[in-house]
Amino acid sequence: MKTKILTLSMLFCALFNLSAQDDTTTKTSNFGIKGGYNLAAVSFDEDSETGQRHSFHVGFYGESFFTESIALQVELLYSQQGYEIESNGGTFTQKLDYINVPLMFKMYPDNNFFLEVGPQIGLAISHEEEFDSNFDLFDTSQEFEPNSFDWGVNFGGGFKTNSGISLGVRYHLGLGDIYEEGNPKNRVWQFSVGFDF
Repeated sequence: MKTKILTLSMLFCALFNLSAQDDTTTKTSNFGIKGGYNLAAVSFDEDSETGQRHSFHVGFYGESFFTESIALQVELLYSQQGYEIESNGGTFTQKLDYINVPLMFKMYPDNNFFLEVGPQIGLAISHEEEFDSNFDLFDTSQEFEPNSFDWGVNFGGGFKTNSGISLGVRYHLGLGDIYEEGNPKNRVWQFSVGFDF
């Protein structure tokens, strides 16, 4: 965990050093829509990770450029998260849906390729746990109360065309506990496509 925090801190420092050395020419700020595929899991006590829930995310973003190669992107996303555990007895699915607000610092090493890192906060808006026993009589659906707020750090990269179409990959490292017991934390891979307005 300390290694991950140190790595993220070094990325922040590199971003701001590049900003200081860049010229004063800036790109145009923009906003748009994005969406894509989630591979969501949960880490318990940072020792084991569950199977993945296949889901999606969708929302809006605004990107503001400080220099030609440094930008800040704020997003508002609906994101389906949670996890699945399969055994001989059936499949247990934890469904957790969030409204997430990522704040991403983006670096463009060239005109189209970007790297990004930044914090994220989330609000749990729905939650459900299901057990599919492969026999309808024993299937259950029951809700449990997760913590309302989630927080963590995102990092990733992608490619953005001159016409404003972007393809990105991002990893969310959750740092807040979903529940009090077992220290469960969100782990989410996101594969996105975005369109500038």
